[in-house]
Amino acid sequence: MTTDDHDRVADNQRITELLDALVEAWGEGDAAAYGSVFAEDASYITFVGTVYQGRTDIVRSHQALFAKLLKGTRLSYEEIDRRYYGPDTAVVTTRGDTIKGKAKPLTKVQTYTLVRREDGDWQVAAFHNTARQSIKERMSFRLASETMPAALRRTD
Repeated sequence: MTTDDHDRVADNQRITELLDALVEAWGEGDAAAYGSVFAEDASYITFVGTVYQGRTDIVRSHQALFAKLLKGTRLSYEEIDRRYYGPDTAVVTTRGDTIKGKAKPLTKVQTYTLVRREDGDWQVAAFHNTARQSIKERMSFRLASETMPAALRRTD
């Protein structure tokens, strides 16, 4: 294993821990802990298109969400893709959702742009959450099959 491979293994572990910390903080309704993984100047775009700028804005909005609209919910996600763009930048794409009660299908797609801090840990520089419209997606694939992503195409 080369030094670069070892570093990437450590990076993967740290990034997984960061995502797990988001899930844990959300489940505890802890807006400060949730916001702590975001860069001071992070951007945060919700699935309804609201744009928050900076950690303070992210924490403040989540305090209200955890107290009212999203009280008692938890996050669920599955990672779709993780790519590195140089030694200090990664983009992670997930399917996810907020859950209250029993599990349900994950209806959103999230993109995390992560950057390495000076201390070597990772933080979220930008987050974008999109509501997946699976019916419209299937319709577009049926009407124009070329729009289907390669990962979903059958080659057998």
